[in-house]
Amino acid sequence: MEKKQLIMNIPHAESVNLETLVAYQSGKLVSLPLTQLPNLSVILFAIDQGEAIGAHSAPGDALLQILDGAAEITIGKQTLTVKKGEAVVMPADVPHALAAKERFKMLLTFIKER
Repeated sequence: MEKKQLIMNIPHAESVNLETLVAYQSGKLVSLPLTQLPNLSVILFAIDQGEAIGAHSAPGDALLQILDGAAEITIGKQTLTVKKGEAVVMPADVPHALAAKERFKMLLTFIKER
């Protein structure tokens, strides 16, 4: 019986630049899931300038790592600019939103309790 791959859409056992796995598309938000389990999701995003993810909350913590560009992120009542090489945690059950003042790529790791 073949073992199920828990991490998908990425080469195994070789070095890879995450930033190159997802490409910008004009006027779009592009996503590439790397793993989606009941309590863990890891997704790459490429978000074009002017695009946004509206305010919402989630039942777990999300670690957002910027791979390229910069994102304007609102968490609760505070707004941050997070740049390439930086990361931020969006805590569970706190409304958050993202806006692309310039295009950016991010790796999102979402974790929740079972």
